[in-house]
Amino acid sequence: MENLGPTELKLMQGLAQEVTALRPELLNGDATVGELAWVWAKDFDALNPSWRHRLWFTDGRLAAWGWAHLPYRIPRGDGTFRESKTANLLWQAHPGRAALLAEILDWYDDVAGGVDRLLTVQSADAQAQAIVGAHGYAFDAEAGSDNGSWVQFNTRELTDVPYPVLPEGFRFLTAGDVAAADAVKAHRDAWHLSAFTEHAYERVRRTWPYRADLHVLVAAPDGTLAATAIIWLDEATQTAEFEPVGTHRDFRRRGLGTALQLHGMHLARRAGARQMLVACLGAPAHAEARNMYYGVGFRPISRDLPQIKVAR
Repeated sequence: MENLGPTELKLMQGLAQEVTALRPELLNGDATVGELAWVWAKDFDALNPSWRHRLWFTDGRLAAWGWAHLPYRIPRGDGTFRESKTANLLWQAHPGRAALLAEILDWYDDVAGGVDRLLTVQSADAQAQAIVGAHGYAFDAEAGSDNGSWVQFNTRELTDVPYPVLPEGFRFLTAGDVAAADAVKAHRDAWHLSAFTEHAYERVRRTWPYRADLHVLVAAPDGTLAATAIIWLDEATQTAEFEPVGTHRDFRRRGLGTALQLHGMHLARRAGARQMLVACLGAPAHAEARNMYYGVGFRPISRDLPQIKVAR
């Protein structure tokens, strides 16, 4: 199947809900309700031609899925290119159907062709680790090193959340208070290499479970949008997730990220969430990002184990 559309995405998010309720430590960090919505919506226009996916059903219910990101090369607005020369697999299987990962890997071999293949498994998922090893994958020592790009998955119960404190003159806003172009600029100011566009933002806003009142920002005294975060609320599991969270380069180290998260957690709790999730870089070399989340009460429940299969 080549066209990953909203119907398929909602099915994949439904499986994420089931895993969140049953075995959250087995939930792949790139397979959560919020992460699926964010990645699909923001990248659809640019990367859809390089995506392939397949769904596995058991007794009429989605039991597993694979989403292959094949190599691509697309231009950025500054004349450089965003590119990948490897294939990368996002995937999830129901805890009761874990063996389906073997079929996902066979399919991935077929669609990836003759390029190096990447994927991740969770540190808590011993069965997945055994399956990928049997299919020729090995731990990616570079990506999984102390200065690598691996991600850890964190959770926090929404109890005893301190109240946020902003520097004088700063104030909280939501996406409903600002123009779409300004919300997009806030994102790009936080991630200067991002290719996020107003068209992509419009798709994000149409993608479940986006809510403008849970898309929170911090405005500086001069009106600059200095920090931004989207909260994805899953009412079925009473779980909310930050993705993404970022601060303007000129406003970092002022506590804005901390204040925005605390404010966001209060909003999420009032909206019905009991638990908060967030993924972040976990390697010791990226301690600043990780420690920001620790500082507001998050603790890790699992981490990525990056895997690689080198093409022959």
